Amino acid sequence: MTNPRHVPVLLDRVVALLAPALDHPGAVLVDCTLGLGGHSEAVLARCELARVVGIDRDPRALELSRERLASYGDRFTAVHAVYDEIPDVLAGLGLRTVDGVLFDLGVSSMQLDLPERGFAYSVDAPLDMRMDSGTGPTAADVLNTYEAADLARVLKEYGEERLARRIADAIVRERAREPFTNSGRLVALLYDVIPAPARRTGGHPAKRTFQALRMEVNDELRVLERAIPAAIAAIGVGGRVVVESYHSLEDRLVKRAFAAATASDVPEDLPFVPEGHEPTLRLVTRGSEQADADEIAHNPRAASVRLRAIERVRTREGAA
Repeated sequence: MTNPRHVPVLLDRVVALLAPALDHPGAVLVDCTLGLGGHSEAVLARCELARVVGIDRDPRALELSRERLASYGDRFTAVHAVYDEIPDVLAGLGLRTVDGVLFDLGVSSMQLDLPERGFAYSVDAPLDMRMDSGTGPTAADVLNTYEAADLARVLKEYGEERLARRIADAIVRERAREPFTNSGRLVALLYDVIPAPARRTGGHPAKRTFQALRMEVNDELRVLERAIPAAIAAIGVGGRVVVESYHSLEDRLVKRAFAAATASDVPEDLPFVPEGHEPTLRLVTRGSEQADADEIAHNPRAASVRLRAIERVRTREGAA
């Protein structure tokens, strides 16, 4: 059973960062990670002049958010898409630019709460992990078909797992005996392979492996690498892009894209910036913002959040 009233991480701060961009008639926010609609609901309630376009690749999330936000009528539009498809979504709605774009990355509470989706390591369930369960390979497919070297790469790169090769070799040995189908067997293998001292630090021993499999199955980093520049390109003057990341690789990618977007094209040794060459965007947050101890106590997922925001201050041609 999902909890539709789950409070998103840093909800008040996210709305506060978006609100200045949405304070005019006809303002549009694109919620690229709609989920259960928590962020969208807060924006619709607090930014009464704005409407929201919610994107999600998960059909069940779209269904639930439509129900939740039905009272807002045509101020809310739900779209089945992957968030790197922002240009196509906006073109389909006849929108040239928007005023805000929001990303709350990672797996949603709804997906974790549904055992049959296979995202959670706390229950034995089919190894699926697809955010859109109607398309693409599953986590079981990855475990049963990848070579040991490729499995180790996925576990090390996406899960930051120090024992990646050891785990990958064990998976290959075990699948020769019987293919992996359910999470319980994978969790048991991880308990056997990871030494007891290593299991005492860094949370549940399956956490890193499950994260890595989820990111591989859903191609999350490559999708994000395309989506952030697309989001920046979509905002008009005064528009903002706000991103919540929960993984160092995600945050590094966002930081790099924001730095590139706010850089001047003037040589560093030039003593002044000529008119028309000023950066067209500025950083709204200084570095990344984090949750405070009180929020982390109420919502443990907030412990790893990194929040960044960027704003367009002039057009690409340099006009104010």
